[in-house]
Amino acid sequence: MLVIPVKDGENIDRALKRFKRKFIKTGTLKQLRARKQYIKKSERLRIKNQKAVYSEALLRDSE
Repeated sequence: MLVIPVKDGENIDRALKRFKRKFIKTGTLKQLRARKQYIKKSERLRIKNQKAVYSEALLRDSE
């Protein structure tokens, strides 16, 4: 659970901005989306390998 203490006289927009930044850093939304459906371990590894091949190709092409 994220807790953002709001200081006296602090603008609510500034506190919301800190909340959003902290929310993104913790990866909560990413975790929620990942848990939405079950993905087998073999499928996760296959996707990970595909991403690695793609990023390697991008690096190779840029050189």
